[in-house]
Amino acid sequence: MLKRIARYPRIQAAIGAVLAGYLKFVRATTRFTWIGPYRAEDLKKEDAFICAIWHGQNFMIPLAMWNGARVAVMITRHGDGALFAEACERMGMTPIRASGGSQKQKNEKGGAAGLRAMITALDKNYIVSITPDVPKTARVAVQGIIALARLSGRAIRPICVATTHRIDLDNWDRTSLCLPFGRGAIAVGDPITIARDANAETQENTRLRLERDLDAMHDAAYGFLGAKDPGELLRANRS
Repeated sequence: MLKRIARYPRIQAAIGAVLAGYLKFVRATTRFTWIGPYRAEDLKKEDAFICAIWHGQNFMIPLAMWNGARVAVMITRHGDGALFAEACERMGMTPIRASGGSQKQKNEKGGAAGLRAMITALDKNYIVSITPDVPKTARVAVQGIIALARLSGRAIRPICVATTHRIDLDNWDRTSLCLPFGRGAIAVGDPITIARDANAETQENTRLRLERDLDAMHDAAYGFLGAKDPGELLRANRS
């Protein structure tokens, strides 16, 4: 159904506008607290960075960004991605339409072009937001985000946004749909950097660190709110 909707630009634009308005409303009516040593004021002083956020938190990305932030968001080319891309544009963010995964998937879904677009955005001092999960395998990071950090020279920041009022879907990534009039927590981890010429072992260790740090941000944010991470059981799927 979403693929059919995406064929009609006017319907897509209308739904995107409603979604953008709703997310702005949630952001305005939720009392957010920044957890840990990093605050929005700290991030504003930094150069562009790569914002890593687990899949399922797609709709939380705009809630973590401050007014005036220059943000580019990597979004799937699938039909449902078109709606989120429209919403992001209406919230002042720049969508990059691409998908990750295997080399075949990258060629078919624009992953290689997406990587180049993200590097260009980082060079222009945009924050680039990306969900690093393996397609249809939540909470397992792909090497693509590590390649982005290597080739761009930019740091990865693991981030989690949690709210007390939300709906957690029973799907592959446990998507969280935020609701208004609640409390929220934003947890930001230490920057993760990697040298351009890092060997395969270092790249894999960095990927594993990203998984651990993202999990830690989820534990911190949901723990602060006295709630349980809806995707906690997904960690058991890791090999």
